[in-house]
Amino acid sequence: MIARFGRLALLLCLSLAACGDLPEPFLGNPGATARRLAQPLTPVLAVPPGTDTLLPDAANQELAKQVAAALVATEVPAIVRTPEKTDWRVITKAQQQGDSITPVFSVEDPKGKEQGSAEGEKVPLQEWANADPALMQQVAAEAGPRIGAVLTSIRIAHDKADPHSLYNRPAKVLVADVTGAPGDGDDALTRQMRARLAVLGPVVLTSPTGADFVVQGQVKMVPIPKDQQRVEIQWIVKTASGDERGRVVQLNNIPAGTLDHYWGDVAVVVASEASNGVNDVVLRQSGHDPNAARPNATKPAAAVPADTRQSEAKPGDGKQAGK
Repeated sequence: MIARFGRLALLLCLSLAACGDLPEPFLGNPGATARRLAQPLTPVLAVPPGTDTLLPDAANQELAKQVAAALVATEVPAIVRTPEKTDWRVITKAQQQGDSITPVFSVEDPKGKEQGSAEGEKVPLQEWANADPALMQQVAAEAGPRIGAVLTSIRIAHDKADPHSLYNRPAKVLVADVTGAPGDGDDALTRQMRARLAVLGPVVLTSPTGADFVVQGQVKMVPIPKDQQRVEIQWIVKTASGDERGRVVQLNNIPAGTLDHYWGDVAVVVASEASNGVNDVVLRQSGHDPNAARPNATKPAAAVPADTRQSEAKPGDGKQAGK
């Protein structure tokens, strides 16, 4: 019996690693997750219409609206409004250099002190003066990720200076009970994920008190032709307040009924693979580069960011989810 499950575990490992219907166990582009802030600098980022932009008032309003939309698209909370006393804000200006304009987006703290800035692409002066709405949208779309990078740098700088921040201490992670697995899968996967994740550095909790993040494993067994089942496992990483920060997806086809009773070594293999992807999300959300934490790794595990959770690869198409 042990040998049987050992062989099954090896089969699952090989399929997850490279030899199955899908090329990798973790589907998606981790870059989007890496850009996100673990904790926003403020509940909302104010984006007032610019006043030093060489644009008419209507164009300033449109540009502010588009910048806020571009930030929201990267999961940075932003709204067009006059900054309140507690607001961080993005101030838009324009620098003229000969016959071109360079838009500049400065991030200021609630006291109005600049903490960082991002430059947009140069625009011909005449095009800028025309203030076409399509141009405002293009400028904002290019600026959104750059402003987000500035915000991330500011957050990391603040966290480095705070001895109690996630940057300077291990993250506390609640690994909730896995749901949806047949047989003893829920218990086995929960136990193995807790053990494997703890080895990688986070402080693993079994109750929500004091948790920075929550990991929820969900299993779905889908019948497929030729007396097979597709095992779909998702490990969803959320903040303690419930904001999703990323997910790791594992897919594998097995003979129907194989895991109806005991998971054995299969749970060990699944948790070993998935814990690396979960830890990557936690590291990014703590302001760290997960690649730096694995200097000997040849191929870092990827995690599906929350904004691509609806675009998973279909079995057998060999494609990754997301962009």
